[in-house]
Amino acid sequence: MAYLSATQVYTLSWTSSFNPNFTYRTSKLLFYPKPLRASFSSSNVETRTEMKDSSTTLRELCYGHVHEHVIRRAEEVGYVIPTEVQLQALPFLFSGRDCVLHAQTGSGKTLAYLLQVLSVVDSQRSAVQALIVVPTRELGMQVTKVARTLAANPSERESGLKSCTVMALLDGGMLKRHRSWLKAEPPTIVVATIGSLCQMIEKHILKLDTCQVLVVDEVDFMFNSSKEVSSLKRLLTSYSSSKNRQTIFASASIPQHRRFLYDCMQQKWTRADVVHIHVNSVEPMPSCLHHRFVVCNRREKNPMLLSLLQTDSPESAIIFVSEQSEKSKKTGSAPPTTLLVDFLRSSFGRFSDVSLLEEDMNFNQRAASLSELRGGGGYLLVATDIAARGVDLPETTHIYNFDIPKDAVNYLHRAGRTGRKPFSDKKCFVTSIITLEERFVLQRFENELMFCCEQLFF
Repeated sequence: MAYLSATQVYTLSWTSSFNPNFTYRTSKLLFYPKPLRASFSSSNVETRTEMKDSSTTLRELCYGHVHEHVIRRAEEVGYVIPTEVQLQALPFLFSGRDCVLHAQTGSGKTLAYLLQVLSVVDSQRSAVQALIVVPTRELGMQVTKVARTLAANPSERESGLKSCTVMALLDGGMLKRHRSWLKAEPPTIVVATIGSLCQMIEKHILKLDTCQVLVVDEVDFMFNSSKEVSSLKRLLTSYSSSKNRQTIFASASIPQHRRFLYDCMQQKWTRADVVHIHVNSVEPMPSCLHHRFVVCNRREKNPMLLSLLQTDSPESAIIFVSEQSEKSKKTGSAPPTTLLVDFLRSSFGRFSDVSLLEEDMNFNQRAASLSELRGGGGYLLVATDIAARGVDLPETTHIYNFDIPKDAVNYLHRAGRTGRKPFSDKKCFVTSIITLEERFVLQRFENELMFCCEQLFF
């Protein structure tokens, strides 16, 4: 199947045996389109987009579907021209179709599904009408903030409207207070992590029989998490029915996405006419990213990072470090993040402080760390992969992989923490510090994600 233009839609009937889009040649970055074969009993629509119609405004796209005060709030925040995923997805979303939003990090998937949620819910009705499930507290806080911004109190001319309420039901939150809120007056929209959500459902405090829209953000991450997958599957099948709701899945990376779509229909996680919106399938990462690497031995990593920081003088940067191993924890060794933070604080004077974000921090510490970063630019953040999913820090200009990611998906999400300013052409940098033995791993990422890395020499 050749690539389709931005306005073309290709209808597929699926079979369980399907061919991939590309044949990979690892020695050279060559990718050859292959035809797709079809057949399951139901039809699926897949859209592939490589361009957008810049003449269409977000207001025009939302007219007749989204309340005027929501459109006005979006424009006030700066959402005027739709991104590619919004341009392609919103017509399907507004029609009520189930959708899988598959597009680059920072491409506008969150705004797309929130506009659909706000087009459906009735703020005058006291019931939970939309549920947005997220994998981490940090992403949940971010989605809640955007939802509350868009659903803020209407102007005086529309004072007859009741404000749309958004509850953040997140791990580490005050569940007792949330229980009282749910019993007194259910919110219109709930943004929840799966653990807190299932706790409320199992105690019969939260019911989903009035839920019209179910969104699962970072869906591939949640299905790959052994802790969350069983609860997520119960949510999709036992706690609610795909027949009575619109289901929206979103992620920048969905490995084996055709198999995932097949499972969606076979397992009845979605309806049979689910739409796959796949934007920039040929270029999974923003074009403004410049990828680099340096080779050194493990003992030289700290001074190499210091040299990079001094040479690059980044406005704001995130340094990704691997999580501490269980063996290291048992021996009482300091986490690699702590060791690196201590080294940078004693060696690098340009930033007044170095922030830390990792899984072992309690929720209040994590929230405080992110709050400080969002207060302005000029930050240096040392983080584990908890920061790679959903954390939105638009001022970030540089990403440093102090430890190489465990796979291409993690590389994609780490890299996606930069280049997030909408419609900005400013070049951003992703730099990996690797050993000679890790070079082939980075080459594999290049082939899988279709980018080229420049080697730096010091």
